[in-house]
Amino acid sequence: MEILGSVPPEPGQAPPCEPAARPGYRATWRLTAPALPSSVPRARHEVQDLMARQGVPLTRDRLDGLLLIVSELVTNAVQHAALLSPEVAVEVSIGPAWIRVAVADDHPCRPRQLAADEERIGGRGLLLVQAIVAEAGGACDVECTPGGGKVVWATLPVPPPRPALTSRPTPR
Repeated sequence: MEILGSVPPEPGQAPPCEPAARPGYRATWRLTAPALPSSVPRARHEVQDLMARQGVPLTRDRLDGLLLIVSELVTNAVQHAALLSPEVAVEVSIGPAWIRVAVADDHPCRPRQLAADEERIGGRGLLLVQAIVAEAGGACDVECTPGGGKVVWATLPVPPPRPALTSRPTPR
């Protein structure tokens, strides 16, 4: 992943936090990969390693949700946009109280959420993303890029770190 540095959120893309709690991104990383199935696990592993390196205090459930979101968004870009977009870009931004993951491609069509259908094998990726985001209290959306493509993004709040347990001296 390539570090882009500290970048403030763009209008309309701010994470769902109180205004005082979002002074800007702490850091943003970007991975550009070919629109191939092999890019899905690569993106997931890169994001997992990034969270560990940065010491982001995620619960196991929140990390698993984040990684599933990455997998689903990259899979959608690979399966549905590869014809017009030979590469996909995965961008991860870490803020003081949230994480934003975005996947960009050059395909102009917005993804369609399919209705749940027991007969269909696939097509539930966006439903999963929306469910994870809703349960966590985050947000997700799709935006057009100036070049005619799209960015599908999701934000997840980062729970505040638990205070360390301190032992108090026992009175004598």
